[in-house]
Amino acid sequence: MLPLGNSLSTKITGILLVFFLVALTAIGITLFMSWQLQGAAAAINDAGSLRMRAYRIDQLLSRADGRSLTEPLVFAQALRQELDDFQHVFDELRQGNPERPLFIPRDRGIPEDLERMAAYWLSNIRPVLDTLTAEPEPGRLAKNLPEFDRTIKTFVTSINDVVLKMEQSYARNTDILRASQVSLIALAVIGTLFLIRFFFVLVIRPVTELQTGIKRMEQEDFNARVPVLAKDEFGELSDGFNRMAVHLQGLYGTLEERVAVKTRSLEEKNRQLEILYDMAAFLRQPQDVDALCRGFLQRVQKMFGAAASSARLLDRDSRQLCMTVHAGLEETFIDREATLECGECVCGQAARGGISLICDIDRPDTTPDLGVCRRAGFKLVSATPIGANQQTLGIYNLYFREARVLGDSDRQLLETLGQQLGIAIENQRLHASDRELAVSEERNLLARELHDSIAQGLAFMNLQVQMLDDALRHSDVKQAEATLAMLRQGVQESYDDVRELLVHFRTRVAKQDLAGAIGAALRRLADQSGIATELELEGGGAPLDAEVETQALYILQEALSNVRKHAQAQSVHVAVRRGVHGLTLVVRDDGVGFDEGARTAREKENHIGLQVMRERALRIGGKFSLSSTPGRGTEVRLELPRINQEPN
Repeated sequence: MLPLGNSLSTKITGILLVFFLVALTAIGITLFMSWQLQGAAAAINDAGSLRMRAYRIDQLLSRADGRSLTEPLVFAQALRQELDDFQHVFDELRQGNPERPLFIPRDRGIPEDLERMAAYWLSNIRPVLDTLTAEPEPGRLAKNLPEFDRTIKTFVTSINDVVLKMEQSYARNTDILRASQVSLIALAVIGTLFLIRFFFVLVIRPVTELQTGIKRMEQEDFNARVPVLAKDEFGELSDGFNRMAVHLQGLYGTLEERVAVKTRSLEEKNRQLEILYDMAAFLRQPQDVDALCRGFLQRVQKMFGAAASSARLLDRDSRQLCMTVHAGLEETFIDREATLECGECVCGQAARGGISLICDIDRPDTTPDLGVCRRAGFKLVSATPIGANQQTLGIYNLYFREARVLGDSDRQLLETLGQQLGIAIENQRLHASDRELAVSEERNLLARELHDSIAQGLAFMNLQVQMLDDALRHSDVKQAEATLAMLRQGVQESYDDVRELLVHFRTRVAKQDLAGAIGAALRRLADQSGIATELELEGGGAPLDAEVETQALYILQEALSNVRKHAQAQSVHVAVRRGVHGLTLVVRDDGVGFDEGARTAREKENHIGLQVMRERALRIGGKFSLSSTPGRGTEVRLELPRINQEPN
């Protein structure tokens, strides 16, 4: 912060304040002198009026001699009025009157002359005039008139002298006033020139220098400098401009180098992005874990120019790192490094800590001991975790036969690639688990289907075979024929069930053709059982996911199978309703029906078909419901909302 005395605002304020005070003082002096001149002019005027009034008194006395004084009282009154007016003007002239203004000059002995005139007036003139006003006798007036006339003339002469002195004083003061005004004009001119020079030096010149420097900067002349003319705000601006010029000159001098560095950095970033995109595209391909690791190592080894590479996956049960895939390694190295404990060597430490480690084998302080890698002729080894979901799945290594530097960006790239590989391995494992789970669920559904159809038929035929054996032992031909007929019927029903199951599990919904698949299922039911079928299609909209519609078709087939086996129905009505909210499937028959509440737990357990339909509906996010009344048939309803079932 600038000192107060060096501040430009302080300087400007100080100069303007000085000029204001000087101008105010000069104007005040001029006004005071004008006021004095006005008072002196009034005094000259009153002094001149005294002279006129003295002549009037003298003329009044001259006319009022003994021959003409016929009215003494009028004469006395007129004389007294003249005396009072004269005395009033004379007293005001002596005392002054600031309100008019009126005052006599104080130089040239004017006040002393007025006092002598007053004494002369009071001692020689006023007493005589007072006597005449009191006793206006013509004889006395004629006797004293010559002498009084001389006295008045002497008094008038003294008034003339005082007026002359006042006029001389007035003239001198007028000259002084004019000189003051001329001085004020000169002061204004000089002050204006001084202010122009002041602002030129302190404001205009620094601004001009800054403008010149800025123009040179615009022309890329970074050698431009601005002189620091004063230690004020413009001085700080000039100094800041010079610092900025130095900084810009330095930046411009290293601009090409900076651009080159940034270009190399961008090229490196682009290379890393290409590597990541290429690796991501490869890891998205469907393949097993070994193929993933092998293709991953081939690409990473080529990217970094490594001599060899390996991938080790963590066995979670034994907590050992097992070498899964390798490239460029000798058999002796593979035999020695086939398995490592978690925490052993650099690979185990990377797996335990979940961080990437890069070890220079030739450094004496290298820990842990990398003797196996040293004997294999490697100079640098990197161990990077393979991880997903905050878990370490293994590590992968790069082996270099020449010493090199792997920077932070390389380390970060290796770790990112390791995370991508870990996610791909985890996805493969999840997909395998999903497939196993799907196969297991389908097997369970198949087992329940077989149990609900063929297993029951085989149990029935087993019982009939036992009855046939018993009839043959007792030579009961009629019973044997009846039992044989039951066996033939059971075999036919089991055969029909097997065919139905085969059709059931081979059925798939063609793209956007659920209605056609339902129509085919209804035609098969009519051909097998003679039951009248009806299909009602309502609404429209985009189809749901193919797998969802296939499961819906399985549920329909199971419902139709129950109608054929248990309902004893004459007709079946199937309604399919599509809309913006999803799909609704309704199967309604006119069979015997049943009382859901009256069914025993064993009956519910033995009828696996209903449970299979509920499980299939639950798997695809649907809502399954069943309603039945004895003698009035059964209705099966499946509702599939679109919001949960639209494919991603």
